Amino acid sequence: MAEVLNNFFGSFDYQILESLHNLAETSGNILRPLCDIVSFVFDNGIVFFILGLILLLFKKTRKIGICLIGALGLGTIIAKFGLKDFVARPRPFMQNDTYNSWWQFIGTTNDTSFSFPSGHTTMTMAGFTTLFIYLKKRYSSWGILGVLLVTFSRCYLMVHYPSDILGGILVGLVSAIIAWLITKLIYYILEKYKDKKFFKFILEFNIVKNK
Repeated sequence: MAEVLNNFFGSFDYQILESLHNLAETSGNILRPLCDIVSFVFDNGIVFFILGLILLLFKKTRKIGICLIGALGLGTIIAKFGLKDFVARPRPFMQNDTYNSWWQFIGTTNDTSFSFPSGHTTMTMAGFTTLFIYLKKRYSSWGILGVLLVTFSRCYLMVHYPSDILGGILVGLVSAIIAWLITKLIYYILEKYKDKKFFKFILEFNIVKNK
């Protein structure tokens, strides 16, 4: 599978990574700190997982919290425990001398797991898609900027092919949609059996007491 991806997306990946390397050279690699920060903030979807746990504490936002954690969980299962080992695509710098030299120029961010799909992008897309589904679009649409920043940073650091990013976007989107459907089913069951104490507790518990 890795060879198929390399052959099919080879020209596409090369042109984008070459452009990013040229940008790094002409700018004196000034964007490296920004890319490191973005990669750290969105690593493994931790920021979204923490947000999901917080949202679970409030009745008004519990549905979003359930969906958010569900989307992250599905994204992890599909991307990290499924596709990465199945496709087994090495990082760009691990299988191409040109990419390796560009990676060395950037400053060698040492990611050694398989490359496809991008885990950072999967988690970010899953998280922001969930927020886009439930929150006002005038605010949640800013999530597009977050996805773009992660996309740019992972390719700029030469640790992912652009096609890895496309895979991550697709997996994250699918994960969020499936989680949304599962959340709707969960709430249907909770409402149907809300006379039961356990189901009522899940529906009604609120960390902030009503006055």
